[in-house]
Amino acid sequence: MPQPGKSFVATLRVKPERREDFIEYQTELKRLVHEREPDAWVYELLQSDEDENLFQCVATFKDEAAFDHHMHIDFHDRLVPPILDCLAEDMQLAFFKSHQ
Repeated sequence: MPQPGKSFVATLRVKPERREDFIEYQTELKRLVHEREPDAWVYELLQSDEDENLFQCVATFKDEAAFDHHMHIDFHDRLVPPILDCLAEDMQLAFFKSHQ
């Protein structure tokens, strides 16, 4: 049986005055993940229809090694600190196994 992939769902509430910055940083992060991480099968940013300052980031990686690679790739280290600076509160992060 194949090993399950590794997924996360991050719930992020941003400061209203930093929303556009947050979207810009996340859009760049998403583009780079799709371009440079073939084992990142899903990386999406979703914005609530009801609360424009509420987002979810959903990601699925082939395996634990692909997730570890994502956490240490150069652009992750460059973009995540300014993303976190846009948050109004600590992000909520949940991990899941993804089955093929």
